[in-house]
Amino acid sequence: MQLIFGLGGVLMLAACFLPWALLRPNRLAAGVYLGLPAVWMVAGALLALAVPLSARFLPRLTPVLCGAALALGFYLLGARMTAAMIEQPEFARASASSGVWVWLLGAGIAVYGAGQLALQQRFWNGLSWLWLPVLAVLALTGQLNDWSVLRELDAQQARFLQEVGQHLKLVLTGLGLAVLIGAPLAVWASRRPRAADAVLGFANGVQTIPSLALLGLLIAPLGALASALPFLRQVGVSGIGTAPALTALTLYALLPVLRNGLVALRGVSPGALDAARGMGMTDNQRFWRVQLPLALPVWLAGIRQAAVLLVGVASIAQLIGAGGLGYFIFSGLQTAASDLILLGAIPAALLAIGVDALLRGLEVLLARQWGRG
Repeated sequence: MQLIFGLGGVLMLAACFLPWALLRPNRLAAGVYLGLPAVWMVAGALLALAVPLSARFLPRLTPVLCGAALALGFYLLGARMTAAMIEQPEFARASASSGVWVWLLGAGIAVYGAGQLALQQRFWNGLSWLWLPVLAVLALTGQLNDWSVLRELDAQQARFLQEVGQHLKLVLTGLGLAVLIGAPLAVWASRRPRAADAVLGFANGVQTIPSLALLGLLIAPLGALASALPFLRQVGVSGIGTAPALTALTLYALLPVLRNGLVALRGVSPGALDAARGMGMTDNQRFWRVQLPLALPVWLAGIRQAAVLLVGVASIAQLIGAGGLGYFIFSGLQTAASDLILLGAIPAALLAIGVDALLRGLEVLLARQWGRG
C-alpha cells in the first residue's frame, strides 16, 4: 500500500517542477512553456509529501489529502490557463503541458490507494471524492474555459454534439446487434460442445484481426453486395460509411457476449437444474426461471466488456466515413493539433467510463430482480 502512495507522491512532486501550460499564438504555431508560480509550486510539493506520510501515520486523513490533491490539480489547470491567456489575441491557445498530466496521474493513483486503504482499515472514504464537486464548480463557473480543449469545443460545439451522437449510435447499434446474434447462439451452443468450439473459434479469430484491417476487408464485399443488389444501396449499405463500421463493431462484440454466455450457462449448478426438473418444470421453465437468472451476472459482465470495447473501436470508424469522435482525433493527427485530438480522446474515455458504470449498475439491479423472482 505504501508503494501506491509513494508512487503518487513522487509523480505529484515531479509535476511541481514541470511546465503546466504551453502558450501559443494559434493552434498550430510553436509556443512557450510556463511553469507554476512559486507559491503554488511550494504548496503542491508540500501536499505531495503529505500524502504518503499521512498514509503511514494518519490513515484517516489520507482520503481528504488525496481528494484535495486531485481537486488542486484541476484548480491549477484552470488558474494557469486563465493567467496565461491574459491580454492574448483571440486565436491564442493555452494547452495543458506535462506537469498537469503527471500531477493528475499521481493524484489519481493516490485516490485509488485511499479507496483501498479505507476498505482495508474499514473507515469512510467519501472525502476522497472531494475533487468531483470542485471539478463541477470549476466547469460550471467557467474557470476552465481558457483551456485550449474547451476553446476548441466552443468553436465546434454543433459538430461535437453531432459526432457524440453518432458515436453513441454506432456503439449502441453494434452492441444491440451483437446481443441479438450472440445471445441465441450462446444458448444453442451451450448444449452442443462441438458447435461451441466452432463458434468461439470464429469469434476469437475475428478478435485477432486489427480493427483497421477488418474495416478495410469489409469495403470490397459490402461494395460488391450493394452493386449487385440496388435496394441495399437505397437503405444505406455500401463499401464505406456506417454499414462496414456496424459490421465490424458487431463482429468485435460477439466474443465477450458469446464467451461469457457460454461460461455462464454451463456454470449453472447441475443440482439446481435437477431440483427444477424434480419440481416438474419444463425445459423452457428451467431455462427462464433457473438457468438464466443464475447465469445473468456473468453474462451481463460480458455485455459490459463488449460495450466498453466498442467505445474505443468506434473511434476508428471515422477512417471509412462513419463519423464519431474519431473525427476530432484524426483531424488533430492530420493537422498536428493536440487540442483536437484531446477533444475526441477525452470524451471517448469518459464515455467508456460512463457506459461501464451504467451497465455495472444495471447488472447489479437485474441480478437483484432475478434473485427476488
